Amino acid sequence: MLDDKRIRIITGHYGSGKTEFAVNYSVKLSKQGKKVVLADLDVVNPYFRSREKEKELSKLGIKVIGSSIKGSASDVPAVSGEVNAPLQNEDLEAVLDVGGDPAGARVLGRYYNYFKEGKYDLFFVINANRAETQTVEKTIEYLREIERISRAKVTGLINNTHLLKSTTVDDVLSGQELTEKISEITGIPVKYVVALEQVAKDLPKDIQGQIFPIKLYMREDWML
Repeated sequence: MLDDKRIRIITGHYGSGKTEFAVNYSVKLSKQGKKVVLADLDVVNPYFRSREKEKELSKLGIKVIGSSIKGSASDVPAVSGEVNAPLQNEDLEAVLDVGGDPAGARVLGRYYNYFKEGKYDLFFVINANRAETQTVEKTIEYLREIERISRAKVTGLINNTHLLKSTTVDDVLSGQELTEKISEITGIPVKYVVALEQVAKDLPKDIQGQIFPIKLYMREDWML
């Protein structure tokens, strides 16, 4: 059961798997009977955009908001004005997929007034296999920069350490060690431990954070 704040912001470094998490998170919310809006606010990364799965997600009852310029081949730094609707309407569950660097986080500035303390969650996705988030110091520095630019505080850490379809339990646990150290230093709790379904079932049940099994929506079957 997902019981986070109604407005969820998902961010993380390029390659962290934040979009895959955002899509899976939206699907789980929808299966709980929630009215879900997934807003693609990533104006930095032109690949693996959540809006690319609009047709598939709409069949699950999830509304996807992307670039204000229609067409998946149009990658421009523009965000639809429709984003205001799920932020204002308390009957909707909002999931914001935000660009994973300070430039991407700057997009959040226009919605700052909606991010009242206790009214939103900002989840920082960590993949310990990425060069930029392999150490505690570099990861915290990156996290704090995202907070500074977005003017919003990270409320939860997500361990999404992976090697795509080659991910093992040991990979996840290695990332968990890093994530827990960051949690200890910052005081930010480990909220979710993400892994492919076949890996998640073998994770220790007493692990810090909620185990979050996922499917690979963003990668085609032929991709590694």
